[in-house]
Amino acid sequence: MAEGYRILAVGVGGQGILLFSRVLGEAALREGLPVAMSEVHGMAQRGGVVETNIVLGAVKSPYISEGEADILVALEPVEALRALGRCRREATAVVSTNPVFPQIVKDGLATYPELPHLLERLKKALPRVYLLSGEKLAREAGSSRALNVVMLGALAATELLPLSRQTLLEALKAVVKPAYLDLNLRAFELGFEAVAGR
Repeated sequence: MAEGYRILAVGVGGQGILLFSRVLGEAALREGLPVAMSEVHGMAQRGGVVETNIVLGAVKSPYISEGEADILVALEPVEALRALGRCRREATAVVSTNPVFPQIVKDGLATYPELPHLLERLKKALPRVYLLSGEKLAREAGSSRALNVVMLGALAATELLPLSRQTLLEALKAVVKPAYLDLNLRAFELGFEAVAGR
């Protein structure tokens, strides 16, 4: 923690990356940890790339440069592959295996990489890669829109964060609207259970 702990979260527009980051930031503040975040938006409204950089601890810059991320959380598998260069060799990745096909693929003008090959590349690139069907678990919780919180629970289960599970849940309760809280608490627990003990 002396030099900071860097988490890179990537996905596409509409997956809730920003809420994911807000909960992490709120949890860090509750634990008394310095936290800095920066966001990069592509064409978020059209399914473009969205990423957030979350740095806990001593911070020189909130931006995570090449080879600096300690943890990669990817809500979309191609975005995980795209972000590999930003990770340390010893980094851990938590990846949802459900593809989001861009419009160019839907229009037949490009092809999406073969998923098994893509996931194998991820597993060869980093020493610890947790793969889960985040979208399936989110639907099981009650809505595919809860993917972000499924991934938050999965991240918590790795026990790599300097944040307790309880603090993350308190932060989630503070950030999420009351009408959606039960759904998101279920999503967190399903994500946690998917990775716990691996």
